[in-house]
Amino acid sequence: MKKIIYALLTCLLFVGVARAQSQYQPYSYQFYQKFNEDVYSTKTRVHSSLKPFFVDDSLLRHKYDSLMNVGVDTTGHHTWVHRKLFNEHLIDVKDKDYTFFADFLPDLIIGNDRSNKKNTWQNTRGYQLGGTVGKNFYFYSSGFENQAVFPSYLNTYVNQTGMVEGQAYDRSFGRKSYSDWSNVSAIASYTPVKYLNITLGHDKTFIGDGYRSQLLSDYASAYPFLKLTANLGNVKYMAMWSYMVDPASPYTNYTNGYHNKWGVFHYLDWNVNNRLSVGFFDAVIWANTDSLGKYRGFEFSYANPVIFLRPVEASNGSPDNALIGFTAKYKLTDGITAYGQFVLDEFESKHFFSGDGSSRNKYSFQLGVRGANLFKIRSLNYLLEYNGATPYTYSEKWNVINYSEQGEPLAHPFGANYRELIGLLNYSYKRFDFSTELQYAEYGLDINGLNYGKDIFMNYGYPAKMLGNYIGQGLTTHLYYGEAKVAYLLNPKYNLRIELGAIFRREHNTDFLDRTSLFTIGLRSSFRTIYNDIAAFRTHR
Repeated sequence: MKKIIYALLTCLLFVGVARAQSQYQPYSYQFYQKFNEDVYSTKTRVHSSLKPFFVDDSLLRHKYDSLMNVGVDTTGHHTWVHRKLFNEHLIDVKDKDYTFFADFLPDLIIGNDRSNKKNTWQNTRGYQLGGTVGKNFYFYSSGFENQAVFPSYLNTYVNQTGMVEGQAYDRSFGRKSYSDWSNVSAIASYTPVKYLNITLGHDKTFIGDGYRSQLLSDYASAYPFLKLTANLGNVKYMAMWSYMVDPASPYTNYTNGYHNKWGVFHYLDWNVNNRLSVGFFDAVIWANTDSLGKYRGFEFSYANPVIFLRPVEASNGSPDNALIGFTAKYKLTDGITAYGQFVLDEFESKHFFSGDGSSRNKYSFQLGVRGANLFKIRSLNYLLEYNGATPYTYSEKWNVINYSEQGEPLAHPFGANYRELIGLLNYSYKRFDFSTELQYAEYGLDINGLNYGKDIFMNYGYPAKMLGNYIGQGLTTHLYYGEAKVAYLLNPKYNLRIELGAIFRREHNTDFLDRTSLFTIGLRSSFRTIYNDIAAFRTHR
């Protein structure tokens, strides 16, 4: 099936269908928050919770065009070199039947971690290209070749997981003084009628209105998928099938290779009115081979695009991992929105309502508020969010079917057994961008060889205790994180910017204290999000 997905993707890149379609915009919180004033207005009904966007709504298109042309001089007095550096794509072809653009994406950073007396750097060379063929077909791809020396806490994360946070596996395998990795994303999108979009790709999907997502986030590395999205006015519906990898599981044999897994995801977003929206989500994860190494492959019973497959999964007597989730948002005023999420991974009513802390009751939650034009200052946007997950949420008795991709969580980067409060403030003025983040988190690490519920790759069938579980149990750890950035945008077409940054971080418990005071300067580009506000330790023994 994986070979079929890649073959179809390759074919779609060269298939022509008729005139220019909407613009695909890769997701990053930093860029998308600039839509706050319009998306969260009480005068609009934009489906805001399913990302990335295809910018086909006229309201979004107007804002998008202004962002892509901020500070652009349209007088035509500048040279070709000046236009390419500051205003335009490196290659930009526009014809009545097709369009094409391409850019070189540098991401060059140097820094100093004063707490650990360590110099850091990152050397990334990347590309992006995209275009349209006719009015119904769109394609996009980006790729990066990277080497870096990380601050100590990120280096700890790489050593424990084998992954560069949210991007790809580390090819250095701990044998080098720096990390080395590469990652590519690509999508091909076809809209046969205005109500339906078909997207085939290798990318990420984010569901929610917050900075984090408890349902499906953009934290883990990209994966191949087939996605159908129906847009029926006040209702937007997504069905997605994906193929994922679990590098933590053992190699089985030459034919089956490492353990792989499949996922099916459904999400329905309903704009009840201009203020209220509710959403319904479900997901099922199953292994490509069973526990005895027998090939299983794609389960065609999961090809059903109808939401809430749990009854199908249960009627099959399947051991697969299923969870359900709910989202909601309410626009309190014009531009100020309260939102939330709830995910139920496993439920036993007897223990759930007794409040006895059963390891069998696994759930996560989110509450937040976001808004635009704080203190009536145009483009001053903010977000305040509280997240949490009970111990053992997203884990399974067989780790290959836990809620993860490439050894990293598909939802919140902390996994489970945590609570987090996070605040974000963003301000844009002409080509200047300012951003700050403050975060406090509490979580419990595994100790003494016992599973206290944070590491979703541990078998939750053997918990440290069956009853009396609570968030933060185990080696209770506290994380304080602050980050500030100021950037000057050189070219809005691919987010080329000069960026100054500072990170102050303190992670501590009764066993260790880890500090970071990192200052960076860089020439950066692309719209991708790289999360530095993560827990360095998955477990501690």
